[in-house]
Amino acid sequence: MRHKKMTTYYQEIAPDYARHRRVHPEVLRHLIMNGPIHGDSRVLEIGCGTGNYICSLCESVGCRCWGIDPSKQMLEQATGRSPSVQITCGCAEKIAFPRESFDLTFLVDVVHHITDRRKAFSEAARVLRPSGRLCIVTDSEDIIRNRQPLSICFPETIGFELSRYPAIDLLRTELVAAGFAEFVETVVGFSTPLPDIEPYRAKVFSSLRLIPEEAFASGMARLEKDFHQGPIPWVSRYLMLWGTKLPPSDKLR
Repeated sequence: MRHKKMTTYYQEIAPDYARHRRVHPEVLRHLIMNGPIHGDSRVLEIGCGTGNYICSLCESVGCRCWGIDPSKQMLEQATGRSPSVQITCGCAEKIAFPRESFDLTFLVDVVHHITDRRKAFSEAARVLRPSGRLCIVTDSEDIIRNRQPLSICFPETIGFELSRYPAIDLLRTELVAAGFAEFVETVVGFSTPLPDIEPYRAKVFSSLRLIPEEAFASGMARLEKDFHQGPIPWVSRYLMLWGTKLPPSDKLR
């Protein structure tokens, strides 16, 4: 049911998502720096959506890039953004690439949408070369509780988000079972005055589709008031969880 709801959501929201959502500069910088990514790297983004990250990464580094996403509507927005990036329809639980195809796989704000993380992480390990890296860009409980202005104006989103975002310790346990080790956690963020409230009105943040309509209306009224009295801070943070695929010899120990 969750997968069907999110599929419908992204079908409806794809044009607004492409118009309003942007690359988090620190996430992009850390993907390049800690991948590490260079011109000969092969990179796969799982759940690439409208292609923001994989296209920006390809443009920044010139590496070979692929993106998969189950939403055809989101991929329509990604198609043509970069002639060097190959975008295809596909899901995390069944990645249509040969084993050991990539040096880095990554997911941005996707892991809480995955129906079967066990299969998804096993697939990510399968398509990575030995010692290749996986990066899950997600939100911790602290980040969810302190989103500005989302959690302040729409506090009803917090409970919904905590129920669907997997805890970081659980992700680590699941990644170990899939053959990953050498975990590194990094919290990245930046703060700037909120430039626009249209993304909230368009509900391009999926949590706004989960709360009751009266709670959304109340939150929008507060956000509009604060914005016009402004400026109000917009704080964008992510937790980046890195794991390295164990070489075959290490798995046997």
